[in-house]
Amino acid sequence: MSLKKLPAIHANIPSGVNFDMRPDAIERWSPAIRAAQSDDATISIMDPIGMTWEGEGVTAKRIGAALRSIGNRDVVVNVNSPGGDFFEGVAIYNLLRDHPARVTVRVMGLAASAASVVAMAGDELLIGDGAFLMIHNAWAVAVGNRHDMRAAADQLEPFDKAMTDVYAARTGIKAERVAELMDAETWINSSQAVDEGWASGLIERDAVQIDDTKADDRHKAKAMVESAMIKAGYSRTARRDAFQSLFSGKPGAALDDAKPGAGDDIAAKLQNLILYMKGH
Repeated sequence: MSLKKLPAIHANIPSGVNFDMRPDAIERWSPAIRAAQSDDATISIMDPIGMTWEGEGVTAKRIGAALRSIGNRDVVVNVNSPGGDFFEGVAIYNLLRDHPARVTVRVMGLAASAASVVAMAGDELLIGDGAFLMIHNAWAVAVGNRHDMRAAADQLEPFDKAMTDVYAARTGIKAERVAELMDAETWINSSQAVDEGWASGLIERDAVQIDDTKADDRHKAKAMVESAMIKAGYSRTARRDAFQSLFSGKPGAALDDAKPGAGDDIAAKLQNLILYMKGH
């Protein structure tokens, strides 16, 4: 159980609402930022929260397995994530909160949206110089008529209250002020985080490294294209189908421009997806 007596979050998944990564968080996310060192008592959250179209991402199942492997030992959780699925974030928060030993969360680059909820579970929260937390009200994609929209808003309201309670408990800031910060969709830099009680201190600079690789470039590129599709109103299913068809290298009815044998030519494949989006 959390040494800080943090509140649990009780959240049931509402019908007709999909929780997605926020485009602005994806744009500011740098996947090349990571911890310089780790060990077998370290958990890395360096991807979107929730399962991505290609079977990647950080899930509660994965974090639960890591915690079982670590056992009743202190754990360090390194975070650099643009957020994603709110309910996966809540589940991960609750798992870390219930861990019987000390949990230290280190925000290496970004803990946005659902990832900011995860970060709150630390008995100690450290943040890198130049890193950010980003908090906002529950952000989702809903489809339907005006009655469906009103129902979706009603379903989201309790989640805003739950997040407000957690942020307030973490920082000591009054709940009313936290709610204002969430309404304003606030980006909190490292010095502000320490000054206002979101974080207890800064990470030493030599504990953070920038590891630019082609894999990181591709990772960010795919996230950026998905961000554009989210802005354009494509559902999660439509995005998944388009990506799977494109990056498998198999031409399909949905993507007439996709060419087999494109291999690792990510730029060509992304261009095919952009052409497809423009034509639909």
